[in-house]
Amino acid sequence: MWLGSIFNTWKPMWVVLLEDGIEFYKWKHEAMPSGMIPLQGSHVTSPCHDFGKRMFVFRITTSKNHHVYFQAAFLEERDAWVRDIKKAIKCIEGGQKFARKSTRRSIRLPETIDLGALYLSMKDVEKGVKELNLEKDKKIFNHCFTGSCVIDWLVSNQSVRNRQEGLMIASSLLSEGYLQPAGDLSKNAADGTAENPFLDNPDAFYYFPDSGFFCEENSSDDDVILKEEFRGVIIKQGCLLKQGHRRKNWKVRKFVLREDPAYLHYYDPAGGEDPLGAIHLRGCVVTSVESSPHGKKSDTENLFEIITADEVHYFLQAAAPEERTEWIKAIQAASRTGK
Repeated sequence: MWLGSIFNTWKPMWVVLLEDGIEFYKWKHEAMPSGMIPLQGSHVTSPCHDFGKRMFVFRITTSKNHHVYFQAAFLEERDAWVRDIKKAIKCIEGGQKFARKSTRRSIRLPETIDLGALYLSMKDVEKGVKELNLEKDKKIFNHCFTGSCVIDWLVSNQSVRNRQEGLMIASSLLSEGYLQPAGDLSKNAADGTAENPFLDNPDAFYYFPDSGFFCEENSSDDDVILKEEFRGVIIKQGCLLKQGHRRKNWKVRKFVLREDPAYLHYYDPAGGEDPLGAIHLRGCVVTSVESSPHGKKSDTENLFEIITADEVHYFLQAAAPEERTEWIKAIQAASRTGK
């Protein structure tokens, strides 16, 4: 999401990071960009609290002191954008060339290496890199692993010939988003312009982007997710109509579906860091509804109902039959996994 400068309205945009600026388009295949933000002399603020109730916002302040705001869909996406934009700015300041997609050329990655396949092997439950709960500086990092463990795995799995080559492969995995840094040590290395942004270090922590990683007791970083219900991986999100339990009126809410543990959180679509409520999906029943909640034939289409294990009923409405089917299938799948 991008905040327009004329009417101050938030709009979805297709954003492209270049070596010296950011282009944004109304849609992906648009021939010409709607605008461009120069990065020379700019700086990034993240997290940005200028819009108190909006989540995952970051701000770019240009050399002319013009503020441009972006909102990511989730935490990891925001951090990835901020990290790459900061790296591009540092490259400009240092007279270096930044290219987000030039991993092979910049570190001479062999053409025989398939990063996607390697990533899947690393995530293998039995033979892959083991996810752990690690403690450092009075913080607990859940679902992560050390830089040394990654290099150890690459060497023992015969994916590389030695640790130096393993460091090169791990750096490319980090640059392409297959690995994410966790903690100040690994984040500082990834944010810099060093030849190897990945650290072969037992104190440098990393995680898979869809692992459900979270950090506890970290008061200085808004990445913290303290509640158990927020630990799950986001598998679907979007806006639906929800019927209130008291007044029975319908309001648009933004829903975020997580699995393991399975929760459906709903937010004010106008923005808000905290959810208005949560539906625990473990053991729930979800079905399409062809009549209104009052038992009468409904003029409203695309309704569906969630009945929790505690027998609390939630009535929701999708915009189209296909969307209703997608939500039902996703909720059913999530309800069978995790806690």
